[in-house]
Amino acid sequence: MDKAYVLDSYALMAHFEDEAGGEQVRKILKAALAGKTELFLSVINLGELYYTTLRERKREKAQEVLFLLEQLPITVVNADLEMTLEAAELKSDHPVAYADCFAAALGIRKKAKILTGDPEFRKFGALISVEWIQ
Repeated sequence: MDKAYVLDSYALMAHFEDEAGGEQVRKILKAALAGKTELFLSVINLGELYYTTLRERKREKAQEVLFLLEQLPITVVNADLEMTLEAAELKSDHPVAYADCFAAALGIRKKAKILTGDPEFRKFGALISVEWIQ
């Protein structure tokens, strides 16, 4: 296997809404389908994707996104006490959204690159590895 990635809601929105960077996300999804990489998603970031879609596109689209997400080769990781505390520590040291701290904590835990286009992740500096979508 090549690399492992943690997806954040930014990357998934790019994929589902066919926004800038969506094609790059689809290439990585295809690599995961071929068994060449592993993909992870924090349940917190899944919730962020869901509420954003609910707010912007309503319930039917949000339910569709959840259904489609279940078909993808992505392992959803629950936020246990240890990960929650890791994310809280990251939040205390970096001025970023709390949900982003869960993606970062998962990336650190899995030794995986964060796949995102969200500039907030720059605030983590060298603490995490990021593959930027454009």
